[in-house]
Amino acid sequence: MQTTSSSRRDFLRYSAAFLSSSALLHTTPACISQTTSKSELPEPKWFALPRWRGFNLCEKFNVGSATAFLESDFQWIHQFGFNFVRLPMDYRTWIEGDDKRRFKEKTLQEIDQALQYGQSYGVHVCMNFHRAPGYTVANPPERPLIWQSEEALEMCALHWQTFAKRYRGVPNRYLSFNLFNEPAGCTQEEYCKVVSRICQAIRSEDPDRLIICDGLSWGQEPCMPLKDLKVAQATRGYSPMEISHYGANWVNSRNYPYPRWPMISFNGLMPSPGKSELPEETRRPWIIRGEFGADAKLRLKIGVVSQSATLVVKADDKEILRRKFQPRDGQGEWKEVVFSKEYNIYQNIYDLDVVVDIPSSVQTLTIQNVDGDWIYISELGIRSGNAVESTITGTQDWRSKEANQLRYDGKTLINELSNATKDRAWLYKENVEPWVKAKDAGIGVMVGEFGAYNKTPHDIALHWLEDMLANWRDAGLGWSLWNFRGSFGILDSGRTDIEYEDWHGHKLDRKMLELLQRY
Repeated sequence: MQTTSSSRRDFLRYSAAFLSSSALLHTTPACISQTTSKSELPEPKWFALPRWRGFNLCEKFNVGSATAFLESDFQWIHQFGFNFVRLPMDYRTWIEGDDKRRFKEKTLQEIDQALQYGQSYGVHVCMNFHRAPGYTVANPPERPLIWQSEEALEMCALHWQTFAKRYRGVPNRYLSFNLFNEPAGCTQEEYCKVVSRICQAIRSEDPDRLIICDGLSWGQEPCMPLKDLKVAQATRGYSPMEISHYGANWVNSRNYPYPRWPMISFNGLMPSPGKSELPEETRRPWIIRGEFGADAKLRLKIGVVSQSATLVVKADDKEILRRKFQPRDGQGEWKEVVFSKEYNIYQNIYDLDVVVDIPSSVQTLTIQNVDGDWIYISELGIRSGNAVESTITGTQDWRSKEANQLRYDGKTLINELSNATKDRAWLYKENVEPWVKAKDAGIGVMVGEFGAYNKTPHDIALHWLEDMLANWRDAGLGWSLWNFRGSFGILDSGRTDIEYEDWHGHKLDRKMLELLQRY
């Protein structure tokens, strides 16, 4: 959107005020090249976002660990060739105590400072309420929820209106607003109502401000009715979670299988026939057809058992295994005791291999949990004679409406169902194609967050990241890695399986940096 003359005047006044502040005076270290001109930042429009590339900066991500933003981050991001930062922020960092109507000027000035750093180093700043009054994906949850509470909606509108007034006239090439982080637990209608109200509050102070809204279902699904509000949208790049969040303690990752990419998988969730609330197809026996040969063995790695389960394996029509699993407190064949307070049951983690001899001349194996709650099989492997075991990974897909249909050709296990192979093509179909359609419909689109936690093996993480980056390049989508410094980032990520390069006292993941620079 073309900036008006009055907006330019406002911005000049804004810049002069900040540059005159002693808090913002800075010198550029000799190791950093001077910033390029501001005009090099592209002009964004809500219906056509630039292909920004950059990082999330998390200094105000949580009230308990909030600090000022670092000028060096902006310097290095610019030097590395990137032009975008997203600031996921917790509103509690700028309120006085519990009073959501009183703002700390010191904190707001630190946010001002980040915007000035962006201007100085040619980096677009996207301000996001990661915890907004009335909604967050983090713990503890916000109460009351903004989707149902007029009080919470009014408060959130006040906060965004305050930001809009504070940054009135700053050109969109320097600044955008990202309203909520990963909305979930609301209907499309509820989300649109809230976004409409927030947009009205922002535009009452700053009519031309660029607004970006995360998609529904934690940023996974475009919300097409938002187009009428003239806002852009952002998605995520965390799929599959078994790769992006392997070993992450803030999600239920303890039973994730060892990461592989591409991932040849099956749905490892096996509910009993009595779980009538689930689709009938998912309660059917798993079927493996094939040429098993002499001395063949089936291996099932038991991941989690919920309450109880009875696992039965049949060779043709003959039962060759029946084993009951009954998790409880104390010691047992499980690896870890897990008690679910929500359901008042044990859901223990087993990490246990169960190996079954397959009789010769068998043509079909069936596997079923015949009684109890559910069981999760994290790996399934078959080997015939001296052949190397063929192994596939069990995922956890509660939405599936298909029973596993597998085939073994004497050497290799093959899943004959759709979406069994997760690779670059699968990523495009599942996670990019819906957003390309939104883009083609006239909505600006970008990827607000993506990345792999530091417990994911580095070579697997890089292979997976490159497939996503290549897809986004082909689709013309910009992106922002979570994070710059930290467990997903290129600096100080805490990985144990790589050699870091020293970067001014920080540990630089040069391989990941060069991968990002290629895209």
